[in-house]
Amino acid sequence: MSATSNAVRPLSLGQRYRAYTHRNLDELTARARLSSDERLAVQAVAQVLPFRVNTYVVDELIDWSAAPDDPIYRLVFPRADMLPASDVSRIVDLMRSGAPALELAGVVRDIRASLNPHPAGQMQLNVPKLANEEPLPGLQHKYQETVLFFPKQGQTCHAYCTYCFRWAQFVGDADLKFASRDIAPMVDYVREHPEVTNVLFTGGDPMVMSEAVLARYIEPLLDIEHLEAIRIGTKALAYWPQRFVTDPDADDTLRLFEKVVASGKSLAFMAHFSHPNEMVPDIVQEAVRRIRSTGAVIRTQAPLIRTINDDAATWERMWRTHLRHGMVPYYMFIERDTGPQDYFAVPLASAYDIFRSAYRQVSGLARTVRGPSMSATPGKVCVDGVTEIGGEKVFMLHFIQAREAEWVGKPFFAKYDERATWLFDLKPALGATHFPWEQPAIPPG
Repeated sequence: MSATSNAVRPLSLGQRYRAYTHRNLDELTARARLSSDERLAVQAVAQVLPFRVNTYVVDELIDWSAAPDDPIYRLVFPRADMLPASDVSRIVDLMRSGAPALELAGVVRDIRASLNPHPAGQMQLNVPKLANEEPLPGLQHKYQETVLFFPKQGQTCHAYCTYCFRWAQFVGDADLKFASRDIAPMVDYVREHPEVTNVLFTGGDPMVMSEAVLARYIEPLLDIEHLEAIRIGTKALAYWPQRFVTDPDADDTLRLFEKVVASGKSLAFMAHFSHPNEMVPDIVQEAVRRIRSTGAVIRTQAPLIRTINDDAATWERMWRTHLRHGMVPYYMFIERDTGPQDYFAVPLASAYDIFRSAYRQVSGLARTVRGPSMSATPGKVCVDGVTEIGGEKVFMLHFIQAREAEWVGKPFFAKYDERATWLFDLKPALGATHFPWEQPAIPPG
């Protein structure tokens, strides 16, 4: 039976999408019982980092009786301590004094520049070039099998995560955006590179686009023989499941998914779920059922985020819930080295303990999940454990994916550091002078 012929239960029917932005912050944070000074500090943070939420998240997902400590509230609302106190105070003082907009914008721009807006070399190292050395806008090709495409119409989300490593896409600075509206160069590039077996549509969130726009991007790829899979990276299942159930083009979108599968390609729906509470509403479960009925495979992933999901019980419950609804647990990520990383980051040693504790409590069907994994400049590095070798305490690591294919799967070791939160905090262990991606040190003399 076709996915689109299934009866739709009357879940949240008639709810229309409405976005809340920084202009609504004062009234929304007042619901969380913040004082006027606290609300102003939050507005100061929102000058630097993006804020967007919607009616569904506000009305269905947040427990306002527990705010501001509710995990979904923390997931979408800025916090005063997400930035250094000195930066927040500086912006608050400018706002209170009625400083000229240009002066405030200059301060905000300087703070953003200090937050590593484009981590992992994605602007310098990942953008492919034509024969004349012209870069292809909106494309990234870091791993040989996978091309990332950033459609211009998909460079926003139904709501923004406070931890988002692509926050720079959403702050209105053209120099920080990464996108393309031209599908032809991407299709030509994939045709000319037979090593590319899958294309990942990302953003932003491709599922903010209408079915008609999404189809214009996807359909030209379906007759490329060496292309095996199309991936869609999205948070829409968590933040606006109506997109697949009650939106006007929900059925057309599912028919597009069926068309991808019927073409002989795998459709991988890369769903971002950060907390099990996002799976509670019936409409999410209906959306999952409808997507799966098209033949698409839903894989779930999220970073480990301090104050939101930094305990094993939360991850165990999340993976079990996803498995129960037919989704495949895929990745636990480490919070990237960008934006308010200092606020959200969990030390690698703690991250491994959380992952292992949750992993051993689930069945083999959920042990498809990989992590904790860092998407760093050289590749995706997984923390495999902590052990002692020859009297030295070390992290055991390996590349799940790498900029250089020869690194993939090779184990390496780093000195144990209980404070390290990122790959570049680590030092080689067991007498090694450098990591696989580094040039060996030249001996003096």
